[in-house]
Amino acid sequence: MSNIIAGVRIPDSAMAKAATQFVRDVEDDLLYNHSRRVFLWGALAGERRGLTYDAELLYIGAMFHDVGLTKTHSSPDLRFEVDGANAARDFLQAYDVPERDVEDVWTSIALHTTPGIPAHMRSTVALVTAGVEMDVLGIDFHAFSPEHRQQVCACHPREANFKEGIIEHFAEGIAHKPETTFGNVKADVLALKDPDGFRRQNFCSIILGSAWPISA
Repeated sequence: MSNIIAGVRIPDSAMAKAATQFVRDVEDDLLYNHSRRVFLWGALAGERRGLTYDAELLYIGAMFHDVGLTKTHSSPDLRFEVDGANAARDFLQAYDVPERDVEDVWTSIALHTTPGIPAHMRSTVALVTAGVEMDVLGIDFHAFSPEHRQQVCACHPREANFKEGIIEHFAEGIAHKPETTFGNVKADVLALKDPDGFRRQNFCSIILGSAWPISA
């Protein structure tokens, strides 16, 4: 595999290589290739936007962003994004990465399914989400050249039906803790995949049904 894809150099430090192996050991091909593409889209978006970013931190954020969907790193009660962020934090702390950088990677993973906020934060946070949004939702699809799209997908192919496949992975990773989907986009996943068993919580109903008296 080339270390340069679509003009983007894949980080190859000892830490980056260890991160690659870490993710390869727990994710299947669909999630692994998706995570690599997220890094590449994020890096290309950063270059297009003229952002200064740390490629190694962006790489760690991209590679770990879906680790929380795996059985190895899924907690019983935390959002999968937080599980992935915690795994990345533990990994980075073992390499004595400065705490601010660890926080940026943690936040980039924790917020990658929260649209509208990461774009206003530091580059690692903004670009992990940009990469995810391109690969999963096709946001800014036409801002990436056809050549870059072809080169990225030639090295890290999308599954024959990646759209359905990624939704299945989301559902499998969160089905055991549906309460963690409250207030975030993953509620849509369970509403699609478990229409008979899943009941979406309603923010206003929670307010009106709380233990607080009507007037206090």
